[in-house]
Amino acid sequence: MASNRKRVLHTDTMGEAGLKLFRARDDIEAIPFPNLISAADYQKLLSSYEQVNGVALGGTRFGKEEIARAKGLQVCARIGVGYDAVDVPALSAIKVPLMVAGTANSPSVAEQAVHFMMALAKRGVLFHDMVREGRWAADRMKRLPVDLFGKTLLIVGFGRIGTRTAKRCLALEMNVQVYDPYVKPEVIRAAGCTPVANLNDALADCDFLTIHCPKTPESVNLIDAPQLARMKPTAFLINTARGGIVNEKALHAALTANKLSGAGLDVFEVEPTPKENALLHLPNVISAPHMAGVTAESVERMAEMTARNILSAIDGKPIRENVINQEIFR
Repeated sequence: MASNRKRVLHTDTMGEAGLKLFRARDDIEAIPFPNLISAADYQKLLSSYEQVNGVALGGTRFGKEEIARAKGLQVCARIGVGYDAVDVPALSAIKVPLMVAGTANSPSVAEQAVHFMMALAKRGVLFHDMVREGRWAADRMKRLPVDLFGKTLLIVGFGRIGTRTAKRCLALEMNVQVYDPYVKPEVIRAAGCTPVANLNDALADCDFLTIHCPKTPESVNLIDAPQLARMKPTAFLINTARGGIVNEKALHAALTANKLSGAGLDVFEVEPTPKENALLHLPNVISAPHMAGVTAESVERMAEMTARNILSAIDGKPIRENVINQEIFR
């Protein structure tokens, strides 16, 4: 390898659109690693190279140990938008940008959130089983579906995904409220939504709650037993953001006590969540294996954006709107 080539380690699940951009550069050596690599093996891999200029991460943890072993690191990129497994302060301390895939997967996550709302409200799993098991005539009027039309949706987090979810739900003629203390009320109103300043008060009014905020120390257990107790027993909860924002034990208690009508969960506190997770055995819970942002199309969009992020940083001109730790520019 020529000494002036830059080395990028990327997860082996990275889409072809991103790999093509790496291959088009003679000064880049792109090396795959297993997406489910253990922390010990990943640290060993990083240490095996004289330099690792860039990393493209799936769900791989990237903390102080990994940072210390990635000699010559210029950029850390997530093939996605969540970054709770990355030690951002440690990167900032050495002036290395953490970059995310911008809006690449936001349409996909927004669609999944709406899918969960639809599937829960329209009793999708219940009715499918009813037809398949021959209970059509006897049971179909026992638990009626409900409309999204005219219902109140509360969106927590009005970033790339929350704003797209709002657009889709406004088109369904829902009343959309938004809780996001970091977004100005006039921005929320301009999008056709109603800003709410108090989360607890808004929870009491909503028919659907969908979570679209990042997982931070501030948002861990943001929806816990006291918050769930304020919600209507007819309401539905959707989480396509991160496990741990909703307290799973409290959610299970609310669902089993008929204090909440149902939940759609793409994310869990432990992932992969064990099959013994009590939430998975409730008839009013539908789930997915953290796939909201992963579609045939979004995989390619995220890969392309991730590659562009890495190359921009290596070239000394990082795409600033995709940098999480903006403090490195100060």
